[in-house]
Amino acid sequence: MEKSLILALILVLATAVAVVPCRGYYSGSKPYVPAPKKVTHLHFFLQDTMGGKNPSAVIVARPNMTTASNDTFGFLVATDDLLTVGPDVTSGVIGNAQGLWASTDRNGSCLTVFMDFGFTVGKFNGSSISIFSRNQVSQMERELAVVGGRAKFRMAQGYAKLKTYYANFTTGDAIIEYKGYAKLKTYYANFTTGDAIIEYKVTVIH
Repeated sequence: MEKSLILALILVLATAVAVVPCRGYYSGSKPYVPAPKKVTHLHFFLQDTMGGKNPSAVIVARPNMTTASNDTFGFLVATDDLLTVGPDVTSGVIGNAQGLWASTDRNGSCLTVFMDFGFTVGKFNGSSISIFSRNQVSQMERELAVVGGRAKFRMAQGYAKLKTYYANFTTGDAIIEYKGYAKLKTYYANFTTGDAIIEYKVTVIH
């Protein structure tokens, strides 16, 4: 009988200890009243460099296969690209784009992009916008999604329409225009080295 009482007491104490940490981790719920929406237009250039001694985009993982039908499927690339006012890298740095893109299509025609565009000067210093979307690079027109942001772009949303206007696969040059709530345009791309300068015209609802 004494052993049964001791066991019961241990169970009661264990239950009490398990319940205590659960108290106070949430508040009472109340209706959410959204603030009035604002629209902000951004215009900048992304400097993407995979070649040279100081690349801003590097391959961090490759597919774990000895043989593969596609050379690029499964590649994962990490980026820390400068954002500049103009297409020239000396035009003035306003932030950087950090994130990952992965080759997620077995035919090699699609990338999945996870990028955060952070600003380090001016009104939006400390704020960023985030893109998480597939990039169907084999199509002349495609769309990317703006899914959020931080600080002054908290809960931002939008999309980007992309259209390839010019591509020279011999020299690697390309001109690509994005239209929509996030507008981007590739000013220069070298498919041999992987370098690119991309113009962004972004309209953010936040």
